[in-house]
Amino acid sequence: MSESNGTTAKPDLVALRAEIKQTRAELGDTVQALAARTDVKARAREQVVQVRERVRVNQTPLVLVAAGLAAVVGVILIVRGRRR
Repeated sequence: MSESNGTTAKPDLVALRAEIKQTRAELGDTVQALAARTDVKARAREQVVQVRERVRVNQTPLVLVAAGLAAVVGVILIVRGRRR
């Protein structure tokens, strides 16, 4: 860049440093996001935590599954008892 008097204008150092700082922060966030996506164990653990939380919050399906399982076991025992 040249000014009207023929000298080269110096870039604003404060603005450049601010831009560099912003770029580094964005790059750091990007690297962290990519690292999180490639950490399979951590993602699996997070899924387990989410499922456990859903079961704690809504235990009705768990009770229904247990009742269904008990009914199936009861039917099996009754059928076996009649065969003997």
